[in-house]
Amino acid sequence: MRDLSAAHAEAFLEMMSAERGAAGNTLEAYRRDLDDAADVLRSRGATLAGAGAEDIRAILSDLAARGFSPASQARRLSALRQFYKFLHAEGLRADDPTGVVDSPRKSRALPKVLSIDDVSRLLAQAEADIAQARTPAETLQRIRFRALLELLYATGMRVSELVSLPYRVLADGGRFLVIRGKGAKERMVPMSRPARAALETWLDVIGEAAEEAGFLFPAHSAEGHLSRQVFARELKEVASRAGIPVACVSPHVLRHAFASHLLAGGADLRAVQELLGHADISTTQIYTHVLDERLRQLVNEHHPLAKATKSRD
Repeated sequence: MRDLSAAHAEAFLEMMSAERGAAGNTLEAYRRDLDDAADVLRSRGATLAGAGAEDIRAILSDLAARGFSPASQARRLSALRQFYKFLHAEGLRADDPTGVVDSPRKSRALPKVLSIDDVSRLLAQAEADIAQARTPAETLQRIRFRALLELLYATGMRVSELVSLPYRVLADGGRFLVIRGKGAKERMVPMSRPARAALETWLDVIGEAAEEAGFLFPAHSAEGHLSRQVFARELKEVASRAGIPVACVSPHVLRHAFASHLLAGGADLRAVQELLGHADISTTQIYTHVLDERLRQLVNEHHPLAKATKSRD
């Protein structure tokens, strides 16, 4: 039986160029992907044109054995999917062997997390900046920033929730914030003493402007409140003055720090889920990497077999 793999590959590449306008380097990448796959299949006694699902899985296994990451394997599988989809659409194959092949699972990237020392440096810098302000406007801006920073780290709010906090958001004498999150769902989060103090200072200097605007952090914007972009820019400026790489700092990274530091301190995962406003606990579980060392210590210190091992030593 004649192997039509090379002819089919050329037809596919011509289609990608003529119909989809693929650039030269893109076409070369596809050609390399198909040539490499063909080499693997040849070692199995199979061909690119006649490959089955098990052959496709063998290509992925070979990539993994050669050290290709799951992301690289998935990209290669995507190229093969397009190739076999083309063959099927053109009537050159009756089936698509990639249709029943699962994509390699990419490992979920761990969130960037600031250390407790990093956050302490940020907070200290925000406090020092107020004393160093040169104009009333700069003083006002820095008092506002410190309140925002204290609130964010104390509650783990999303930045969109933070900047748009309504004026009448405090509950139970100012000890809690009622936050309206995704899907208009409300949750109550406790306020730390430093956060309450920073917010009170801000409200003392802002006067009636916040009440009139209806937001804790009013601004001359279409929405009537401070924008996320302004706060994010101010955060990076303070991080730079604190000697923390600005690439490592963002409002979302502080949300991660809130969750990670709570878990590292012994907080319950379900409680952290509630505080963050996650609908699914699987979203919160990304933070459990910070528990690894604490859990190992817990087992070593309290499991009876671990104690027995130590006594035998």
